[in-house]
Amino acid sequence: MLEIEIEHDQTSAAAGVTFDRGAGFDRRDTIYLAVRRGRVAKRICYVPRGIKRIRLEPLSGQKGRFSVKVFRFVWLTPRFAHNRMLRRLNYADRHFQGAGEQKVLEALKQEGKEENVSWKRLLAAYYEGTFARGAPNFNYALWREQIEPLREPSNNRVAVAVDKLSERACFGILLSSKGASRDDISTTLASLVSQRYSNWYLLISFEQHAEGVVSHLIDQLLNENESIAQHLLVQPSESESFYAWLTSLSPQLDYISFLVAGDALAINAIYHLAAHSQQQNRAKLLYGDEDRFIEGERVLPNFKPEWNPDLLLSANYIGRAAAFSLPLLAQHRTLIESPEHIDIHALILAFTDTIAIDEIQHVAYVVLHRRYVEENQPLELTPNGPGYSFAAVRQFLESKGIVAMASERKGIGCRVRWKLPETLPRVSLLIPTRDTIQMLRPCVNRILELTDYPNYEILILDNQSSDPETLTYFANIQRDKRVRVLHWNYPFNYSAINNFGARNCSGEIIGLVNNDVEPINSNWLTEMVSHSVRPDIGCVGAKLYYPDDTLQHAGVILGLGGIAGHAHRFFSREEGGFQNRLHQVQNLSAVTAACLLLRREVFENAGGLDEKHLPVAYNDVDLCLKVRELGYRNLWTPFAELYHHESVSRGEDDSPSKKARAKSEVDYFRSRWGKQLLHDPAYNPNLTVSFEDFSLR
Repeated sequence: MLEIEIEHDQTSAAAGVTFDRGAGFDRRDTIYLAVRRGRVAKRICYVPRGIKRIRLEPLSGQKGRFSVKVFRFVWLTPRFAHNRMLRRLNYADRHFQGAGEQKVLEALKQEGKEENVSWKRLLAAYYEGTFARGAPNFNYALWREQIEPLREPSNNRVAVAVDKLSERACFGILLSSKGASRDDISTTLASLVSQRYSNWYLLISFEQHAEGVVSHLIDQLLNENESIAQHLLVQPSESESFYAWLTSLSPQLDYISFLVAGDALAINAIYHLAAHSQQQNRAKLLYGDEDRFIEGERVLPNFKPEWNPDLLLSANYIGRAAAFSLPLLAQHRTLIESPEHIDIHALILAFTDTIAIDEIQHVAYVVLHRRYVEENQPLELTPNGPGYSFAAVRQFLESKGIVAMASERKGIGCRVRWKLPETLPRVSLLIPTRDTIQMLRPCVNRILELTDYPNYEILILDNQSSDPETLTYFANIQRDKRVRVLHWNYPFNYSAINNFGARNCSGEIIGLVNNDVEPINSNWLTEMVSHSVRPDIGCVGAKLYYPDDTLQHAGVILGLGGIAGHAHRFFSREEGGFQNRLHQVQNLSAVTAACLLLRREVFENAGGLDEKHLPVAYNDVDLCLKVRELGYRNLWTPFAELYHHESVSRGEDDSPSKKARAKSEVDYFRSRWGKQLLHDPAYNPNLTVSFEDFSLR
């Protein structure tokens, strides 16, 4: 067991340990372990016989200040080690998660038998894969080397799986080649030829075939491999139009994908799409993960969430790694009349607006290595984000008759400001407290001084305060007609206190607000209300910072740490986070009740907060999941910013009774939401569930 504790100044960091077997240090012998400030990190590793030296890199791939507090090895028996490794796979590997340790062992033995490899070697490889992580911008090469081969099926396994497919979907690949170089076109064609799934066609428009470069390269391919002819569909010169020809292919093709010359499909790309289309036979849009080619190197992975409509209005997170049902695609004639002028963001917005949520399916594999063109960043992909088309968002809102204003944020994406109703709904901000006047006073005063939204009330929910200064403040603050104090004279129960406040408030919108938050921007409440009044939105969360301007909350990700955790915690205020998501409005499974808004009717239909099973912890996540069950989308916005001093008034769970209560809450929450904790649709199974930094799993 390797144990490391390192204090450092990084948002997230991984230590690297390399063994010298006698021939010097080799990066292939490096193992990794994420290190968080103030915690001892542990992992099992195999120390080979005869090693000469051990090298520690406290901040692998990063520069910064650090102090090594603990660095030691504790010897284990093989049996103990294997049991612990199986337990970790059951918890941290997406292929085995939740199966049970015995099932994991059986699966490893079966795979070892099929691939003629020792199950212990497979166990070690999968286990290592759960630790090969770090910020994606410097650790993706390691992920590709150590993790991806474990997850991608071999040629043999693909062949066996294809034979078992009862229906083999057929895919058409439409290539945009205008102005492309010979090398770009060759790159795309080579990736098609290498596909392990063979039921596909390359679609060539009449104009493209007339281009000398395209026709020459295709002729060259035919000379090298006559079977390529079976995969070509060329638009006849006598056809009425490109659109008419494309729609005439419906009996032959199930899905259409749009690539730009220079894009390369991963070797299993079409197989993954085909296999998923059979598993989800209602799928009308299939989309996968992607990365980018820069100077021949695969970099900048984009591991995407499942269907996330508000994120799609912020940025085109789906991109070109998508396959559209051809019969439905034909309904969007104006968007596909020319293969060289397709706004893929506009097409995805229009296409998804006409189908059901379960007909939009995410395939959690890298299916596209996308060409990166620096001068086209806003139209292609930004360096650290999923690109966008501002015109597409604006036109989509207009076509839907949605009264909202879209604006462009250069290099980041789009912002949509939703119009408030003519009659502003009343908002009731519920603030539970018990003494701690040093926290409550700046919280309430800051709301009253800064908030520009006019129609709100503050309900201070007093839970047996006795401090004279606090009681005096209660008497004085109620002179402001916007403030009332209600008394809850029972033992602390966060859920019960807020339910009491909800029953006695006057607002159409309920705001759950901690007594240790302070607004930063004056339009924080206006921004949150503008989303809360949308009929399809449930809980709305804000962007919260610690007093040192590092991030405390940017939404809740299910499964982090085994239960749930805050996305991007400890990132700096300016950082964009993974794929710029810290700058973008998006749908998330849950948000924290430190600052949460929702319509009163939604709160009541969800049954409010759970007083019986979750009196202190996880009640906000539970509420969000109940709201989601009702069919609403929960949402997080970065445009409502507040400071949060986090749980100052409640204290830590450090007494035996508090620890017992905390355990019972965890046990209940797991029993209630166990399946949802295995996969968060707003996250990606290729991203870690051990840490909150969106690093690779």
